[in-house]
Amino acid sequence: MDNLKQHKRRGKLPKIEVVDLFCGIGGLSYGMKSAGFDILAGYDLDKTCQYAYETNTGGHFFYKNVKDVTGEEINGFYSKQKNAIRVLAGCAPCQPFSSYAHTNKNKDENKYNLLYEFGRLVKKVHPDIVTMENVPAIAAFKLKSVLADFVKVLQKEGYQVKFQVVYCPDYGIPQTRKRLVLLASRLGTIELISPTHTKEEYVTVRDTIGNLPPLKAGETCPSDPLHRCRALTDINLKRIQATPYGGGWNDWPKELMLNCHKKTGGKSFGSVYGRMVWDEPAPTMTTLCTGIGNGRFGHPVQDRAISVREAALFQTFPTSYKFFPNEQEVSLVKASRYIGNAVPPRLGEIIAESIKQHIRNTLE
Repeated sequence: MDNLKQHKRRGKLPKIEVVDLFCGIGGLSYGMKSAGFDILAGYDLDKTCQYAYETNTGGHFFYKNVKDVTGEEINGFYSKQKNAIRVLAGCAPCQPFSSYAHTNKNKDENKYNLLYEFGRLVKKVHPDIVTMENVPAIAAFKLKSVLADFVKVLQKEGYQVKFQVVYCPDYGIPQTRKRLVLLASRLGTIELISPTHTKEEYVTVRDTIGNLPPLKAGETCPSDPLHRCRALTDINLKRIQATPYGGGWNDWPKELMLNCHKKTGGKSFGSVYGRMVWDEPAPTMTTLCTGIGNGRFGHPVQDRAISVREAALFQTFPTSYKFFPNEQEVSLVKASRYIGNAVPPRLGEIIAESIKQHIRNTLE
């Protein structure tokens, strides 16, 4: 606290340093970097994320299981500056906490332990601030005990903790994504900043992709190799052509419907094969967001699924973000996985701005 008082007298914020667990391609780190934080390192078990992470965030990427990471190792990244604020951030893989996992008999129960590993590292590192982002389901049902245990660890270590479910359009993210964001600080009370957008100000599909060059299914834009979309089979091309603006599979003639949609249970999946609507936010981007059969991922008016570029823009990745060393050889499957798994950089920036506001309040 005495070190922070020195910054109060100087009228500026201290240096804020970040180590990112479960970093992926760096959405969270990049958002924090955009807010002025120093990104030191990121850990992930997908080695192919290294290029994107290091190129865009400036942090060092480590291909390593979080279970094998030590507190001493992480502490070695932080500078020796007494005034620096140390942040430990992360988004433990959400698959075990997702709604799908509740009904998936083959789910990997060991993945529930990843949040406990996060807690273990907090106890070893004792960062000034901790932030964690995950799916809202982690706060519900049987899973809430996992989150409760994590919160107890933080509180026992002297952190004040606040978490809430965030509706992404409220913060200028053009998709109806909901995420749980946790902030914890040893410096005092901390919370997320107030929403930046009202419903009338939500960023829409039109705002985000309305000016991109048109594509046909299977095409790639000559001037942007990431503006590339999947080819469609003849039957799927007929299906998207039969889908009206804002509509879905239930608008098709019966001969185009899949057998599963004709069953009672299939009627609950009303969004698959659907088209987006121009003047609303997009649906939540997933790892399968570039396929029309995986959600409402059809372009509003063009007969195709959204492109990789469009998915990245809905996730608030800027066009300058580098996903591959050679974007002329884009893997649609890999790119979709990268983008769908990522924390939207805009959300990372909101988290960073919340931390900065917290530090300012502490200096008052």
